[in-house]
Amino acid sequence: MIQTFLMHVYAFLNTCSLTLFDRPITLSWSSATLVATDHKVPIDPLTGLPIVLTPDIVTTFEPTSFMFWLDMLGIFACSVSGTILAKHKNFDVFGCILVAMLTAIGGGTVRDVILNRNPLFWLVDMNYLLLITISSLGFQIFCNPQAKHVDALLKWFDTLGLAVFTLIGIKVSQSMGANIPVSLLLGVVTIIVGGIIRDMICNEIPLVLQQEIYITAALIGGGLYFALGAIGMTDWVNEIVTMTTIFIIRTFAILYDWHFPDISLINRRAK
Repeated sequence: MIQTFLMHVYAFLNTCSLTLFDRPITLSWSSATLVATDHKVPIDPLTGLPIVLTPDIVTTFEPTSFMFWLDMLGIFACSVSGTILAKHKNFDVFGCILVAMLTAIGGGTVRDVILNRNPLFWLVDMNYLLLITISSLGFQIFCNPQAKHVDALLKWFDTLGLAVFTLIGIKVSQSMGANIPVSLLLGVVTIIVGGIIRDMICNEIPLVLQQEIYITAALIGGGLYFALGAIGMTDWVNEIVTMTTIFIIRTFAILYDWHFPDISLINRRAK
């Protein structure tokens, strides 16, 4: 993960160097080390170094790598949301990290168990637990749990996680051969299970069980994803549109206080 990221950074810096100084950056690493990895950055056959990024490379970005970084973004957002609520409830350091882990990987774990997808993703890639721990510790140090904007901050990070994890859940389900309804369901499961566990541990009514426009945003975005795929939309464009749609719907629900109406036919009378 780190090596691939550094190679992308090098490619960007190399582009800047060629533009400004008309010469590439020379590094001392060996070509054998680079070629041995499974990255998709093109290698110059003469120098053995990654060549500069071009528009063609950007538009044909490897979907697996793109989804991996999206997954990291979702893990970070959910980890922060769990830490904020746990810290607000005066949990200790390890309690906050535990809540952050359950929030970030709880939904994905349940999804993978249902799909019989094993081993579990966080058992084979320690980047997940490492990112959760670091982000949780960072927000414990710099977050003020008594701030009056804690609830709003929690909802914004939760919204980011909603947009990313819904798409991740759908993509993983598709890769395991699930049909459209099941993929939509597991996309929702990926994001709501962690949040439910977080709220229950922190003695809060789960957000998804309140009259919030939450699951609806995920279902609309997921439906749009399959609709755009059916008309031949490019994958990366489809993914960005799907996440943006979910994020915007949930954002409007927060800003304008949208809620589901009460469907009861009998008006409640004050006693």
